[in-house]
Amino acid sequence: MATPPTQVTEYVRRPAPGKVGKVVNIHSNFFEVKQLPNITIHHYDVTVTPDVPPPVNRKIFQQLTTSYRESDLNGARPVFDGRKNMFSPKAFPFESRMFEIVLAGDITPNPNLARPPPKFKVKVKKASTINLEELHRFLNGRSALTNNCLTAIMALDVLIRHQPAMLYATVGRSFYTPIGKQALAGPLDVWRGFYQSARPAVGKMMINMDVSATAFFRSGSLLELVVKIANVRSVDDLRRSSPPINWKKIEKTIKGLRFTVSHRERAKRTFKVFALTETAAKDTKFKLQPRGNGDPAPPEEEVETDLVTYFKKAYNINLNFPMLPCVQAGKNIILPIELCSVIDGQRYMKKLDERQTADMIKFTSQPPHARANNIKDGLKILKYDDNEYLKEFGMKVSNEMVQIKARVLPAPTVCYHAQSRDASFVPRDGAWSLMNKKVTQGTTLGSWGIVVFGTERDCPLPQVNKFVRELIVSCTETGMTIPNKGPPVMYNNPHGDIESYLKNAWIQTGNAVKSQPQLLVCILPNTGVPLYAEIKRVTDTVLGVSSQCVQMKHTRDPKKQYCSNVCLKMNVKLGGVNQHLAPGMMPFLAKPTLVLGGDVSHPQPGDNSRPSIASLVGSMDNKAARYAATVRVQTARTETIADLGDMTVELLRTFYQNCGRKPERILFYRDGVSEGQFAEVLKTEVADLKAACQKLEAGYRPTITFVVVQKRHHTRFFPMRREEGDRIGNCLPGTVVDQEVVHPVEFNFYLQSHAGLLGTSRPAHYYVLYDDNKFSSDELQDLSYKLCHLYARCTRTVSYVPPAYYAHIVAARARFHARGERWNDTTSSESGAGEASSYLTVKPELMRVMWFM
Repeated sequence: MATPPTQVTEYVRRPAPGKVGKVVNIHSNFFEVKQLPNITIHHYDVTVTPDVPPPVNRKIFQQLTTSYRESDLNGARPVFDGRKNMFSPKAFPFESRMFEIVLAGDITPNPNLARPPPKFKVKVKKASTINLEELHRFLNGRSALTNNCLTAIMALDVLIRHQPAMLYATVGRSFYTPIGKQALAGPLDVWRGFYQSARPAVGKMMINMDVSATAFFRSGSLLELVVKIANVRSVDDLRRSSPPINWKKIEKTIKGLRFTVSHRERAKRTFKVFALTETAAKDTKFKLQPRGNGDPAPPEEEVETDLVTYFKKAYNINLNFPMLPCVQAGKNIILPIELCSVIDGQRYMKKLDERQTADMIKFTSQPPHARANNIKDGLKILKYDDNEYLKEFGMKVSNEMVQIKARVLPAPTVCYHAQSRDASFVPRDGAWSLMNKKVTQGTTLGSWGIVVFGTERDCPLPQVNKFVRELIVSCTETGMTIPNKGPPVMYNNPHGDIESYLKNAWIQTGNAVKSQPQLLVCILPNTGVPLYAEIKRVTDTVLGVSSQCVQMKHTRDPKKQYCSNVCLKMNVKLGGVNQHLAPGMMPFLAKPTLVLGGDVSHPQPGDNSRPSIASLVGSMDNKAARYAATVRVQTARTETIADLGDMTVELLRTFYQNCGRKPERILFYRDGVSEGQFAEVLKTEVADLKAACQKLEAGYRPTITFVVVQKRHHTRFFPMRREEGDRIGNCLPGTVVDQEVVHPVEFNFYLQSHAGLLGTSRPAHYYVLYDDNKFSSDELQDLSYKLCHLYARCTRTVSYVPPAYYAHIVAARARFHARGERWNDTTSSESGAGEASSYLTVKPELMRVMWFM
C-alpha cells in the first residue's frame, strides 16, 4: 500500500515547479545512473585492530580480499569505505568472522630490524541486507527516506569511490592526482582532485561530479622544503645568524610529515617527523648501543659519538650541513635533514597564508567551459564503463552531463533617491553604476576623525588631506551631508597600544566639534589582520563608535570608484539606506514582515579552546533594506543557535520600535547548515522562534518560514548556448533550477543570483524546512532573487540573500571582539585568551545601525 503523501517527508513538500522567467536549456555536472543495481546488497561492519587511518585500512582490505576472495568471500568483489563499512554483491558464507592480516608490502628483507611486520585483526560482521526496491519508491516520491534508503545511497557512494580511493590520495569525497600539479608559495603544491557523490534526484539517482583542489606538501628533499618554509633563497642561507632562522616555526610546520631516508637502501622504512633537535648535527651526541640492530657498532662498551662522525663511520657519508639541526623520528631515532625525503601525497591541513590563497584562487578559478572540460577529464580517469566493481554490482553511469530546463527570472526595479538621474531602473547582467545617483537615505556626518597608523613619512599630511577632500566630494555626490570638512588627523604607531590611541582619537574628535563622535576613519599600512582586529574590537565594544578602515595605498591617488564604495559602507554604518526596490516589487512584504538571517561560525579545525559564535540579523523596515544584528558566544562546534529565543526577542523589539508594529510574518534564511543537521536545526530553532514570540506576548503567533541557504556544495550550471550565458560563459543572474537535480519530493531549488567576476559561478541552494506562509515556488524564488539586489555595500547582485550574508559577516567580525587575542596574518589567532568570557559585547549605541559593514 502506498504511503500517504503527507508522510513522505518531515520537511516541506515541493509545490508545483515555478513558471516565471525565460526558459533556457543548461548542462549541470550530474551524470545519470542509467542502471541501478537490481541485486540485494550485503552490508558488513568492519573493525580493524589496532586502529589505523583509512589509507592503511585500505591496504589491509586489499590484502584481505586478495588472500580470501575465493576461499572465504564467496568469490565476491566487495567495496570498502576505508573505515567501517563493506558492501558486497554476494553474501559471505558467515555471519561474523575474524581474519589475521600481515601487511606484506611493509616487511623488510632484514630480519634483524627491531620493527616486526605489522599484524592486524580484521573482524567482518554482517550488518544488514539492502533491498533497492525501497530506494526506487523514495526516488519516485512514494516513500520516505528510510534508514534502508540512506544505507543504499551510502553503498552506491562507496561503490563509485572505491576504485579511485585504492589508487589515489583521497580526502573526504574527493581523490587527488599529482598530474598537472602546480607550486604554491612556500613548501606546498596544489593538486587537482575530482569530487563525486551519489545524489537522489527526481525519479533517478545521479552522480554529482566536480573538480576540487587542495594543498599537499611538496615531495622530495626535506632540506629543500625547509628552505621554502624559512623563506630563504638557498640551502646556504640556512647557515646565517642574522636574522636568525626560526627553527621552532619550521618544526611546527613539518611535524608529523612522513619521510624515507636515502642511506638505508636495504630497509625502505618510512618515518614520521617527531621534532627537530635543539643542537646541530655536529653537536648532537648519543651513545652507541652494542651490535645487534643491523647497524655497525663497536664492541660491548657504549661509546659516545656525534652524528657527523657516526654517519662517516657507519655509512661513509660526509654530511654537507653539519651546522643544521636533525630530525627526531621517535624516541631513539635521529636523522640528518639532508638525508630525508618527503613522501608524496601528504595533505597540508593548516590555513593557507595570503600568498598561498592567492595562488590557490588562480589555480582553481576556471571559466565555465574549462571547468566542464576538466570534469570530463575526471570521467576519463574514473572510466565508469570499465570499472570492475560497478560491473559486479550491475550499475551503469552515463558519460554525458545531464541537460536540464532552467529559467532566468526577471530583475526587479532598483531605486535610489528621487534626485538621482535614472532614480529607478532595471539592472542588466546583475550590476549597475552609482554615477549620478544619490543613496535612498543619506546621513549627516558632523563629528569624525582620521587616525593614521604610521608616520608622516609613510603617509604625509598633504596626502591625507587630499584623500579626505576626495572622500567628502564622493560622499556629498552620493547623497551624504558632511558639514565638517576638516576632521582632525592623528598619527599613531601601528605596533603600539591601539586601545589608548583610539580612546585618545575619540576624545580629540569629540572636542573638535563639541559633540559625540560618529565615525573614526583609520588609515592602515597593510592588509594584516592584527591591527584591523584590534581596531574593530575597540571601536565596536569599548568606544561604541563606527570605524571605517582604508588602506594607505588607496590614499596616494584616491580613485572615485574606491571613494564611492567607502561611502556606501559609511552611510549604512551611520544609519542610512543605500538602495531599495520599487513599491510592489516584493508583495510578500506588504504585511509587516521580519526577514531574519542566522549563522554559526566555528573556530578553526584543531582549535579546542575557542567558542563558536552565533549571529542573527533582522530587517528593520518594510523594504528589507536596513538590518540590526545581535551576537552570542556559545559552546564550540554546536551547530544550532543556542540562544536563538533571546536573540529573536531582541530583534522583534527593535523591529517594533522602528516600525511601530509587530511583524505578522517571519522569514528566516539560515546559513551554514549541512543536510545531516537539518532535523536537529528544524526541531530546536523553529521551536525557539515560536517561544520567543510567546515570550513577547501570549497568543502572538506570526507565520514562520524557515529556509536553509547553502553555498558549500558541488552543483554547477553551464549554459548550452553561448548567447544564453554572460561574457565569461556563466549562466545569467537570476537562473533558477527546481527540476531534475533537486530532491525527489522536498522543496529545494538552486538560484544563481549574481554575475561571477572570476571562474565558474556557484548557485546558492535554498532548502525550505518549515513553511506556515505556504509559499509557491515562484513566490519564494522571486523574493529571494529580488532580495539579492539589496546588499548595502556594492552595486551588484550578490550570490545569496543579504540577511544570510550579513549574518555570516557579523559572526566573522565578532571573532575580533575577544580581549587578549594575539592575531597573526593568516586571519587566525594564536594562543590568546579565547574563552567565552573574554568576548565583549557590541555597545548598545551601535546596535541600531549596520556597524558590521
